Amino acid sequence: MTKKRRLILVFIILFLPSPSFAEGDEVRKSDTITVYLENDLFGFDNHDRYYTHGTKISWASRDLTEYRDIVRGPAWVLRLMERLPFVNDAGDVRTVSLSLGQNIYTPENKQRTDLIPDDRPYAGITYLGFGLHSRNRNRMDTLELDLGIVGRHSYAEDCQKELHKWTDSPEPMGWAHQLHDEPVLNVYYERRWRTLQAGGPGGLGFDFIPHAGVAAGNVYTGANMGGQVRFGWNVPSDFGTYLIRPGSGGNAPVDETDPRFSRLSRRFGIHLFFAVDGNAVARNILLDGNTFRDSHSVSKKPFVADIIGGIGMIIHRFKITYSYVHRTKEFDTQREAQNFGAVSVSFTF
Repeated sequence: MTKKRRLILVFIILFLPSPSFAEGDEVRKSDTITVYLENDLFGFDNHDRYYTHGTKISWASRDLTEYRDIVRGPAWVLRLMERLPFVNDAGDVRTVSLSLGQNIYTPENKQRTDLIPDDRPYAGITYLGFGLHSRNRNRMDTLELDLGIVGRHSYAEDCQKELHKWTDSPEPMGWAHQLHDEPVLNVYYERRWRTLQAGGPGGLGFDFIPHAGVAAGNVYTGANMGGQVRFGWNVPSDFGTYLIRPGSGGNAPVDETDPRFSRLSRRFGIHLFFAVDGNAVARNILLDGNTFRDSHSVSKKPFVADIIGGIGMIIHRFKITYSYVHRTKEFDTQREAQNFGAVSVSFTF
């Protein structure tokens, strides 16, 4: 195959519209709640540093014909939602998600009380995310708006100190140097594709799910690209397993009432996955410091990559996943890359 033909094939796979849902395709008739926990304690490398903990709880609606089927608000808001690009393609099903999360970041040495200029700033972010998702059998578009706060009133300091009391761990001493309070507003867009699918419900299966996205706001501005491979028994008809990130809350396994699934496959499935996600970073408030006030900051790396491996299980109405993550260095003076674990539990009801 010539180089020109290969480029045309890639364009067709990634950018041309995918088939819409037809009768018998995957449609979720139930809501899903997902709880995410991330910590280096789960990664067998408990240094309790850098990205030290993340918590997120998300609700994803049943599949909708129009967002207004479940969203209530002024008429102009609904009209705006229905005119947004990418998440309103004709023939797609739609999903709404709502998420609440908190991430905590600390330097390596938490026993020092002075500011450590060459190490990561103390920082916490607490946020509420509202997502719109448009999906057909082979493609999913996500647009998410996150609102929240960075700084003292994210209450990351309180949560970490209380958790350390419960676990009889040393108290972190440098939170006086954390980032200042700053309201945060960020918009994220991402597209995912399900390609190279083999097998089907109730048997051995395989798929490849590439993704690409962009983000803009005072928390994070940049772009990402990557993909994941999944293989196993009864691979779920969703768009993959993700870390705590914008848009992850809108992803859920197909409704177990799908008639194409056998009685056994409705109750059990297991698969392995391997993923890579690369991020080109223009701004990261958690490293660059506050936008409008002087604060502790470090020189960030312009490119950061996550290499992820894990296992997922479907047990009746539950999907349970474990991921082991290797994250490359995020700032110039960081001594080592970071490893941590991530656990998620989804319940469809």
